[in-house]
Amino acid sequence: MEKRIINPWEWQDALSYVQAVEVKDVQATLYVAGQAAVLPDGTSSDADMRTQLGIAIHNLETVISQAGYDAANIVRLTIYSTSSEEFVNNCFDLFKDFVAKHNMKQAVTLMQVVGLYETLNVELEATVVK
Repeated sequence: MEKRIINPWEWQDALSYVQAVEVKDVQATLYVAGQAAVLPDGTSSDADMRTQLGIAIHNLETVISQAGYDAANIVRLTIYSTSSEEFVNNCFDLFKDFVAKHNMKQAVTLMQVVGLYETLNVELEATVVK
């Protein structure tokens, strides 16, 4: 697999994402459903957004690993949040740490939504290649 990063500007570097990722010679693609702060017993967390993001990241890493993929090869990540302002102000450092941990270079969209399932307030949806 070959990845090429397209960044016409530099400002996005501080935000831990890229403008576009071109992927060639892919063996397989994994489309991961939205991963949120759902606990192992299937109950939804009612914790604050920062805590929920940590659980959602863990769940995303678990699904990707279980499928035999590597989080470093996430090429597309959509973040659904019930408050973009809260995400940026209280959770963005956690997101940046996740990206740095895996040396990811992914296209990202942050979307504020009216609501998520039950008590959830953040969800991560990813496309991963190998």
